[in-house]
Amino acid sequence: MAPEAERLTIRQFQSAPGTEDWRGLGRGAHAWFAARSHAEGAALLRTVVAACVERGTVLPDLDLRSTGLRVRLAATGEGFTPDTVEAARTISAAARDLGLTAQPESVQEVRLALDTQNPVAAITFWETALGHVRQGDEDVVDPARRHLPIWFQDMDSPRPLRSRFHLDSVAARAVAVATVDRLEAEGARVERHGYYATVSDPEGNEVDVLPLPEGADLWSETGTEDWRLLFAAVAAYPVTSHGQLLDLATGVAELADAAGLPLGIDVRPLPARQADTQHGQDDRGEVADGRAVVTVHTAKDRWEMDDGYPALAAQVQRLARSLGLTADPDLARFVQVGLDAADIPGVRAFWQAALGYDPDPRPDVTDIVDPRGLGPVLFFQPIDELDEQRRAQRNRHHIDVFLPHDVAAARVEAAVAAGGTVVRDAAPFWWTLADPEGNEVDLAVAVGREEEWG
Repeated sequence: MAPEAERLTIRQFQSAPGTEDWRGLGRGAHAWFAARSHAEGAALLRTVVAACVERGTVLPDLDLRSTGLRVRLAATGEGFTPDTVEAARTISAAARDLGLTAQPESVQEVRLALDTQNPVAAITFWETALGHVRQGDEDVVDPARRHLPIWFQDMDSPRPLRSRFHLDSVAARAVAVATVDRLEAEGARVERHGYYATVSDPEGNEVDVLPLPEGADLWSETGTEDWRLLFAAVAAYPVTSHGQLLDLATGVAELADAAGLPLGIDVRPLPARQADTQHGQDDRGEVADGRAVVTVHTAKDRWEMDDGYPALAAQVQRLARSLGLTADPDLARFVQVGLDAADIPGVRAFWQAALGYDPDPRPDVTDIVDPRGLGPVLFFQPIDELDEQRRAQRNRHHIDVFLPHDVAAARVEAAVAAGGTVVRDAAPFWWTLADPEGNEVDLAVAVGREEEWG
């Protein structure tokens, strides 16, 4: 932990020379470097990892896509320090040397907030339902920082009708079955529907856990055993050295480019496995400050839309196994948010604007998606427009979107133009907006909060 005097606020970090490419959001400093291929982004990824090895520092979170690389600094630990500033400068300089362009206006963080009168029970339920872990007194977070966290706030009075938000938690079949069984044993209400189960927390907030049938998460093609079909196709590989990490990530990037098929490659450092581990890298190249996981995945449904994905998955599996890696299917997961609406086109247009998302182009699909493939999918289901009582009840859920300070006002304007209403204006830190049916989103800014609130 850095001494108090060396810790920086988000505003101090963003004011430091050389951090112009970066934006401090709720859980770290983000930068997006646009690229024209997986390989272009992988070149920057390789440089970032090499710089961390040289400096003896923990890897940042890295998300490689066919269109660029997101780097997230200070996602764990005690916040920003002068070392965070130096890391940001180094990475930005490397990106410029590679001809990559930063797009700081593109970054954001999406969270889910849940109002509850019983936070202890709610937190315990959602830890199990999502495979998240508790952080502090109010949050449950994905330990691999790939899926949206949930934070819990007090609810002043009961809202007994079914909420219009729900989550889908999609995991390897064995994990999904064990999750449902455990939640049911702990007293949760469970409704089994064959492929999935709807499970409710003590206040009726719902999550669909899936898949449940044997073999429902597997391809039939030989050579794809490492993969799990979880709306997205996902394979997760723990690595024990920076060399393995780089060989896998850059190798997958080359395979994806050669196949002409987009993949996501997420790199996450994970906590140390033993207390006597030394910081940095030893002579064998081991990641001594903790293991890392490289998760390779498609976008939602993309593996069903393009015939080439099973063959590409088999190539990725052969590469990983040639590097001595073993997949861990229990780490594969996909989480998305569902929202019931009477006027789906109108509500969908608002959420597109509020999240900066694109519509799924398929005519029979209501999804909206992050154009960079980084945030959670939001999909819409019909609700009876005559169910006025349920529609009038304020939801127990809302979405928080942390935005760059220089983007937030324009995003608010776009959401209002798309049919939203400003419910609360707490500028410059947040605006609560409601869609045409009263579902709420907080568009938030982190810069300046520490100075204002301490």
